[in-house]
Amino acid sequence: MNYFKHKKITIIHRFVVFCMLNKKRRQNKHLRVKTHMNISLHELGEAAVEFAKAGGDSTLNYFKKSFELERKADQSPVTNADREAETVIREKIKKYFPDHGIIGEEYGKENEHSEVVWILDPIDGTKSFIHGIPFYTTLIGVLVQNKPEIGVIYAPALGEMVSAVTGGGCYLNGDPVKVRECTGLPEATLLTTDVTSFETYGVQDAMKELIAKTRLHRTWGDAYGHMMVATGRADIMIDAVLNIWDAAALMPIVTEAGGSYTDLYGNISIETGSALSCNKLIRNEILNIFDKNK
Repeated sequence: MNYFKHKKITIIHRFVVFCMLNKKRRQNKHLRVKTHMNISLHELGEAAVEFAKAGGDSTLNYFKKSFELERKADQSPVTNADREAETVIREKIKKYFPDHGIIGEEYGKENEHSEVVWILDPIDGTKSFIHGIPFYTTLIGVLVQNKPEIGVIYAPALGEMVSAVTGGGCYLNGDPVKVRECTGLPEATLLTTDVTSFETYGVQDAMKELIAKTRLHRTWGDAYGHMMVATGRADIMIDAVLNIWDAAALMPIVTEAGGSYTDLYGNISIETGSALSCNKLIRNEILNIFDKNK
């Protein structure tokens, strides 16, 4: 079913009414979470896609157009498009799931100790957005009992929506996708976000070796790079540094696409501050490079 083609009522309205009027409906095979309407993980994933599209599409009002630009305390850029997109998503979460928690890049934490927590990055790749480059994305990750169970990466300027729910596979615009079966570094395409971060975070030697051993290196980075791996268009994506709102959506997407998502030293976590997405065939070879160059 294409959830973006409803003209009179959104899928959110439909499953809310369905849940309220059919409390005794047959249980499906997906994990069910304790909310005010006992919604399934699959249905929660549908909501995440809907919310990401709403937030991401709001950025198109400013992309390649006029917007307000400011600098945060850490000198990273932020625009009114970032803030508006997060507001759109937060309002939808609060309306339909008022008992859930939220952690967002722009507006911080609310009820973050809830059993279900939504992790938001309204514009991942703000520098790309500012310069009119369409590789920026809107990210939503959903944690259930602190475990990343749902991921959505939406590239509004490209019309690409990648989503995954634990146990349900990974999809690009509704079609199933898988990581590429690259069997060795000499045939691998390596992606990174910012080469200047290598030295800042002490991974310059490992990255120099990895670049030398791979077939091609490009900086199609940020979350879009991880999306490229999950959809079989690249083989390795390296982030030397990232926050939880950058990472929460990535783990379910890459793993459900049959890939491996860890930090640069093999830890399976969204909170250790770095990320490696790749297929499982080349993971150990990559991790060995980082381990010996610590």
